[in-house]
Amino acid sequence: MQQIRSKSNAVNLGINGFGRIGKLTLWHHIGRKYFDQIVVNIGRPAGTSLADIAHYLQRDSTYGSLHTYLYGCQAKPLIEELDENAGSMRIDGTTVRFLRKERNPGALPWREHDVRLVVDTTGQFLDPTISADTAKGALRGHLAAGADKVIASAPFKIKAKATPMPEDAITTVMGINANHYDPRRHKLISNASCTTTCLAHMIKPLLDGFGAQRILSASMATVHAATGSQQVLDRLPAAGKTDLRKNRSIINNIILTTTGAAAALALVIPEMKGIGFIAESVRVPTSTGSLIILVLSIQEDLAGRSVTREALNAIYARAAADDPNGYLHYTQQQNVSGDIIGTPHAAAIIEGHETHTRTAELAIDLRKVPGISEALLASMESTIVHPQVTQAVIYGWYDNEMGSYVQMLGDRTVTVAEQM
Repeated sequence: MQQIRSKSNAVNLGINGFGRIGKLTLWHHIGRKYFDQIVVNIGRPAGTSLADIAHYLQRDSTYGSLHTYLYGCQAKPLIEELDENAGSMRIDGTTVRFLRKERNPGALPWREHDVRLVVDTTGQFLDPTISADTAKGALRGHLAAGADKVIASAPFKIKAKATPMPEDAITTVMGINANHYDPRRHKLISNASCTTTCLAHMIKPLLDGFGAQRILSASMATVHAATGSQQVLDRLPAAGKTDLRKNRSIINNIILTTTGAAAALALVIPEMKGIGFIAESVRVPTSTGSLIILVLSIQEDLAGRSVTREALNAIYARAAADDPNGYLHYTQQQNVSGDIIGTPHAAAIIEGHETHTRTAELAIDLRKVPGISEALLASMESTIVHPQVTQAVIYGWYDNEMGSYVQMLGDRTVTVAEQM
């Protein structure tokens, strides 16, 4: 990986959680060199010493070692100056301190360590409506503990369905609606999910090219790599659990599951609220590298350009070329999932080689369409109309861990810090 450098910032960064996203978020910011000091809350003792934490941090089964990821195969290990009493180490010039006591965000010593910006990667605290003093912990607890801003590395989940989104909370996807973040108003920011991020960058060029009115329906299925929430071997489900598939071995199975991408997409692209949309997910036994299969029904505009494979690919190629951040990639190469692992800042990699379209003429009886007056129907020679509709299938790759999601989470974190 080529090192990404940014100007140094006086704001100390806090990372809550040290699983897949937490660890790779630390990798990202070690390479980026924006934050001089980073405080990571593990929330529990780990191994037998700080050296065991360094061992976990330095190695990764998917991306290799930290030093080779950042600087190449001739690089040397970057972790030094381990201080067991302080819980700190130096990593390529950045001071990183590890907290190993508290899980509750409200009890974390952010104020003591001058941490004003926190990225919560636990996936446990996602309801922005819950008060900071909730016994089991809440996202707002970080604010009570001294942080000014909190970024969640997953979509918000409001448990009380009728409760509206708080005024100080917002969901953003970089390159889509990132500028909707208002530093004067928003304290809680959701960075959505890896799937929503890819999907938004697949949908947005089509909305810009055709308009929401011509997209009659859309559906997607994500063929998604395994995550830490899945089981290595079959396990008896916990009491009250109804989805028996989540406890089956991800090593041996393709597993049907759910995704909240459709709901989250409407938060970042409001035009999607008027389009019939359904989203499904299938988990497969790979460590990272996922694929969205997007299927749309687009009404033909007889006076304009036909919806063909070439037209769709041209839309994506142009959008990728014009993307100032390089989040959207377009390729005519034939890829497999391993090819896209680690691709930096690639929210979506459109595989134009596999774009497909099929146009058909429908027969719609206007007498069965609600809202059309009887007088109008009586004046028509025929109530059967024959619109042309094109069904399109588009494939978009994304590295659901480092390459896509964590890199863009890092961009969101820096843009928030720059306005603090």
